[in-house]
Amino acid sequence: MAGNTSTPGASVVARALALLFAFDDTHRRLTLTELARRARLPVPTAYRLAGELVAGGALVRRANGEYVVGRRLWDQGLLAPVQTGLRQVASPFLNDVHAATLATVHLAVRDGTQVLYLERLSGRASVPVLSRVGSRLPLHATGVGKVLLAHAPQEVQMAVLADLPRLTPYTVVQPALLGRQLDKVRRDGFAVTDQEMSLGACSLAVPVFSPGGETKDGQGASPVVAAIGVVVPSLRRDRARLLSALQVAAQGISRTLHY
Repeated sequence: MAGNTSTPGASVVARALALLFAFDDTHRRLTLTELARRARLPVPTAYRLAGELVAGGALVRRANGEYVVGRRLWDQGLLAPVQTGLRQVASPFLNDVHAATLATVHLAVRDGTQVLYLERLSGRASVPVLSRVGSRLPLHATGVGKVLLAHAPQEVQMAVLADLPRLTPYTVVQPALLGRQLDKVRRDGFAVTDQEMSLGACSLAVPVFSPGGETKDGQGASPVVAAIGVVVPSLRRDRARLLSALQVAAQGISRTLHY
C-alpha cells in the first residue's frame, strides 16, 4: 500500500501511481472503497483518478463495479528491459528444458525480498503450481527463490531470514537451517525444495550468471541475474537428468547474454 498520498502536497502522478500500486498478487480485483483505502486516498479522489485510468486503458471497471488492471498497462510492463531482454534470450533454452523434461519450467528474478516470475511453461504432470507470469512468491519457499536468495546481498538475506512464514508443514522457517541450505546452494550450484510452497510439488533450480562469469567482484555484487527451475511431483528418480537439462540451459542463456 502506498504512503503519504493523502497529503495535500502529493502530486496527481503520485496519486495515480498509488492507485495502480494498490493491486498486487493477492489483490487483483478491488472495489472503489478498497482501492481508495489501499492507495490512502479519499474516495472521491480515487473515483476521479480511477475514471481517468479506465479511460486510458490502464484499469478496467467491471460490471459489478470492481476495478482490475487493464491490458494496456500489462503490455507496457512487458517493455521493461528485465522482461524483454532476458525473456527473449531465455525463451529457446526454456523450451528445450520443457521438451526434455515435460515439467513446469520457470524463469525468475529477485524483486526485493520476493521472486518475480518472468516466464512459466506448464508441465504435463498434475502438480499444484502457484506461480503465474508476473506473480511474486516468497524467496525462502521456492527453488528459484532459494537460488536468488543465496546470491542476494547480505541485507536482503537478513531481511528474509528475519521473517519466514510457514506456507506448508514442510516450509523451512528456522533461520539457521535455511542459512545452511543457502550455503549449500552456493557450494553445489543448485537448490531443491520438497513441498515447501505447495503440497505435492517439488522444485529444482539453478542460477543464471551474468556475462561476467561465476565469481563475485570486489564489492560483493552478485553475478546471478536470474534463476531457472522445474516443478515436478518428485525428485527421487530424475534429479540428475533434470539438473543436467537446467545447467545446460542456464549456461546457454548466460553465453547468449554475453554476446
